[in-house]
Amino acid sequence: MLRKHLVIMAKLPQAGRVKTRLAREIGTAEALRVYRRILDATIAQLAADERWRTWIAVSPDTAVSTNFWPAYVTVFGQGGGNLGARMQRVFDALPPGPAVIIGSDIPGITRADIAAAFGKLGGHDAVFGPAPDGGYWLVGARRRPRVPRFFGNVRWSGAQALGDTLGNLHGLQVATVREIADLDEIGDYLRWRKGFKD
Repeated sequence: MLRKHLVIMAKLPQAGRVKTRLAREIGTAEALRVYRRILDATIAQLAADERWRTWIAVSPDTAVSTNFWPAYVTVFGQGGGNLGARMQRVFDALPPGPAVIIGSDIPGITRADIAAAFGKLGGHDAVFGPAPDGGYWLVGARRRPRVPRFFGNVRWSGAQALGDTLGNLHGLQVATVREIADLDEIGDYLRWRKGFKD
């Protein structure tokens, strides 16, 4: 049976380089604290599950050599290009087996969500976790008999991201898992402060 792969797309937590849109509302230091707390909790929770191998794809690539990342996960650089190019590179480069990619700023993710996504890949070519803003917090691929070309001409950071991506997958069987919001806006932050911290 092929090994399952979970990849967390992450930025090295540095002031002024993470959650920049949110930082305009809550300040750079608080945005960094929020990002780091969610990232740490996501890695700790999901990498502890032995049903899949957890990888962290980091940006910038030089962040691979920092001592920030936990020793129990494999870290590699995302490479250049837009988000789609970087995610396609991940799907293309991983060892054989179904793969799921998630972001590092979604505080609501649970192990059950990841298990559900891998379960969908048992009978589908691709799986998505939609977000309320028209994007998605999760994308997964069975990757056999081939790796789909997901991300051509996708309008990122907008309401069309999921629809554009689905438009690249004609003829493939696609499933979804539950909708979850990432943490980009002040309203997301305030809800997180009220009880969605871990």
